[in-house]
Amino acid sequence: MTWSILAKDPESGLFGLAVASKFFAVGAICPWSGGPHGAAMSQALPNPELGHRALGLLAEGHRSSDVVAMLAGMDRGIDQRQLHVIDAGGGTAAHTGARCIEWCGHLAEPGVSVAGNMLAGARVVAETLAAWKANDGLPIVDRLIAAMQAGEDAGGDKRGKQSIALRIQGPEVFPRLDLRVDDHADPIPELLRLYEVAKERFIPFSAGLPRAGRPYGILDRAVTERIIERDAGKPLAATVEIPKG
Repeated sequence: MTWSILAKDPESGLFGLAVASKFFAVGAICPWSGGPHGAAMSQALPNPELGHRALGLLAEGHRSSDVVAMLAGMDRGIDQRQLHVIDAGGGTAAHTGARCIEWCGHLAEPGVSVAGNMLAGARVVAETLAAWKANDGLPIVDRLIAAMQAGEDAGGDKRGKQSIALRIQGPEVFPRLDLRVDDHADPIPELLRLYEVAKERFIPFSAGLPRAGRPYGILDRAVTERIIERDAGKPLAATVEIPKG
């Protein structure tokens, strides 16, 4: 029902997750992240428990290949499921069950994994991966959206389109950015609209949330407002310079 991408930006260390489907609120079920250890995506006939367990195993230090192998052995429905995982080092692994609906499959290169099922064809996954690689100069959010647009242009979900979700995960337990379009006739342009709105205030405001080295975040509202005034409209950045005073 879905295709998705998991990636780690080598410069910032941020993880990016994006998923689209002809299904209501795909972002409520499929993407899993939290902290610096990696991310996972459970799809096809999804089992959210696999995503939850994947994060726990990654936090214990297991590599993505071991995580997928262990989880595949725990689930009686694994033949109807698709799972892919990226670990802290950018290593990836994926499983596409034999009973997933065609077209289904996955591709991966260092630092990026793309998987999909019930798609118009293999080009959806191939073009998503190719666009991610071709746009390495873009900020991570723009790069993910470009990749998903390429997959949509290649046919996307063969039933049509309805929802999309995008998440950027740093080392914190909460995401740096978490956008969802749950039900829309044209989800990618709507996601882009939400991203532009997020850049106005939410993204610069989020720079003041707790992070490594700032366990309580920015407590001075005047400093937060100066960051918002300075950075409004700018893409999400891995690090933000904090104004003095």
